[in-house]
Amino acid sequence: MNLDPQGLFRDHSDSDDEFELEKEKDPSKEMVVYLIDASPKMFDLVGNDEDKSQTYFHAAISSISQSLKTQIIGKSSDEVAICFFNTKEKKNLQDLNGVFVFNVNDREFLDQPTAKLIKEFSCIEGTFMSNIGSQYGIIPGSRENSLYSALWVAQALLRKGSPKYVSKRILVFTNEDNPFGNITGAAKTDMIRTTVQRAYDAQEMGISIEILPLSIPNEPFNVSHFYADLIGLEGDEVAQFLPSAVERLEDMTDQLTKRIFKKRIVRTISFSIAEGINIEVNTYALIRPALPGSVTWLDSVTNLSLKAERSFICADTGALVHEPPKRFHPYKNENVKFSVDELSEIKRISNGHLCLLGFKPLDLLKDYHNLKPSTFIFPTDEDCGRLHFVFEGFFSVSRI
Repeated sequence: MNLDPQGLFRDHSDSDDEFELEKEKDPSKEMVVYLIDASPKMFDLVGNDEDKSQTYFHAAISSISQSLKTQIIGKSSDEVAICFFNTKEKKNLQDLNGVFVFNVNDREFLDQPTAKLIKEFSCIEGTFMSNIGSQYGIIPGSRENSLYSALWVAQALLRKGSPKYVSKRILVFTNEDNPFGNITGAAKTDMIRTTVQRAYDAQEMGISIEILPLSIPNEPFNVSHFYADLIGLEGDEVAQFLPSAVERLEDMTDQLTKRIFKKRIVRTISFSIAEGINIEVNTYALIRPALPGSVTWLDSVTNLSLKAERSFICADTGALVHEPPKRFHPYKNENVKFSVDELSEIKRISNGHLCLLGFKPLDLLKDYHNLKPSTFIFPTDEDCGRLHFVFEGFFSVSRI
């Protein structure tokens, strides 16, 4: 029996049939909100002998600007928003104090990056103090909590789009590892509790929160003061985060690039270990080419994006066909019709994409058995069956 390896390991949503409905699709679009701390501490000079004039705020602005330039070319369909907190002026839909959403004309708060946005954002340092201003948003004797408000605004910006099809992220830039350090007593406990709960609410909506600490070796960023609870770090995860937090500011652009270009899942497949025992695993490509964004058609008059629509017209009556089209195959002078579900069932070889048949010595696997590059597989966070264990490895489509 000859099997098509590409079809065997292909998701049902990856069919070449243009009429097949996509049943499951990994997020192919990303929405990112940059949360930038604008407190006076961010405008302190970096303790670097080579460049005494650089501030933490400048490092954040320059790294985000460079990331947007790369993003507008490589992933033009992704959407971004830029939000400052600990500001004197306020600009947000919720009308919360200490939060300023930066934007330009002819663009929504969360939208695709434009050349005008990048140009004005890159030059924001010169006019920031006069137009937006800087202040400490969390001070003793006040119930104002700018970090809580910033997370609220970012969460509201990311409400649109289903988590099944859109990856949503919040990136926080700050050099203050203990934002509630000046407050004591019940007020501090209550502020920490409500801020952490706001972060948990965002994560339950499918929004991931990441911290990009602005620190230098002689001023380490201690995530255990507060941000470990905010992003859900526990045990060894805190110790693993601390070494990356003391990297030099010159590497901030590289750090941001690594986080923006996260490893996207190639596909999700089911791994059948035994009868009734299945786990879902994600597959990640080890190496993939960097391709430019897709072509966007624009109206020649308004220069706005065009939306392509397709309709089917009956050849006999000329009327629009509203029913979903069906495929057929001629057999004995008769057209045998197939529905989309029937075609999917015919192509289904087994219930699981990967099935454990047994074990063989490694020396039986030859180089010429390989049909395509190997793929890294790792269990998903979602439960499939009742099996829980640590599993990771590689597989490649082979012929044995």
